[in-house]
Amino acid sequence: MKAYVYGASGPAIADIAEPSPSGTQVKIRVRACGLNRADLGMTKGHAHGSAGGAGTVLGMEWAGEVAALGPDATGVKVGDRVMGSGGAAFAAFTLADHGRLFQIPESMDFETACTLPVALTTMHNALVTNGGLTAGQSVLIQGASSGVGLMALQIARLKGGKPVVGSSTHAARRERLKDFGADLAVDSGDKGWVDQVLKATDGNGVDLIIDQVSGPVANQNLAATKVLGRIVNVGRLGGTHGDFNFDLHAARRIHYIGVTFRTRSVQEIRDIFSAVRGDIWPAVEAGKLKLPIDKIFPFAEIGKAFEHMEANAHLGKIVVRM
Repeated sequence: MKAYVYGASGPAIADIAEPSPSGTQVKIRVRACGLNRADLGMTKGHAHGSAGGAGTVLGMEWAGEVAALGPDATGVKVGDRVMGSGGAAFAAFTLADHGRLFQIPESMDFETACTLPVALTTMHNALVTNGGLTAGQSVLIQGASSGVGLMALQIARLKGGKPVVGSSTHAARRERLKDFGADLAVDSGDKGWVDQVLKATDGNGVDLIIDQVSGPVANQNLAATKVLGRIVNVGRLGGTHGDFNFDLHAARRIHYIGVTFRTRSVQEIRDIFSAVRGDIWPAVEAGKLKLPIDKIFPFAEIGKAFEHMEANAHLGKIVVRM
């Protein structure tokens, strides 16, 4: 089968053996894939958790049809239309644990479906499970113009967050954040953004920050969070290291939580998918939680899709149609 594989000379489309499911695995005929920032790093040879390096089939988000079941797989049947996340997505067929799947709503196409699994699971877990967001609480999404950031704005609005603040250093994308639920959009590259957040929250700071930037904004985040507020660190697009004001952290008694899928067990990930189904899935089915598709590329042009992502001029998801 055809797959996008990282090899000795970098990533390329190659012919590899078709996988067979075992245990609780489900074999998926992939119809469309969504690109993510971690994929871009892996095309340059970087590791992502335990994945990466020569021979790695790239990709982690897809939509398609169930082609076969492992002997212990339950909850789906051959022919079901499903979306999910996991390794080796950029291929004609991929494997996934049966608990890491969502059934695609009847009215949704594959291209739309493949944009959702990573954003839904990442941001529901960050905002609700770890962030404890409740109606009436204020929230700031750092890096809100990314795909997962746009989903975070929508989930925050759905759960009754008020005000919802989003950040982006890109002026045109910042203007679009209100379309996805932001009451206020700030430029995290502008030193005055903390004052804007404090003004919007009566001088108190926000109850919750979902941080995808970290690095240079770590101390500003502390200053923008209220006493007994929470910061959930999801990403580090601005840098994995930075200055941290431990005194301000202690004085505000802030709960600082780090999350990642890379070190979670199979059961933990199943629980995250179950939490999404049990809480916000009706909003997905109703089309209230969705992401814009910036551009769709055919699989034969997947290299161009990554060039488009690296140019960083898109808003929403870049999709590859298999």
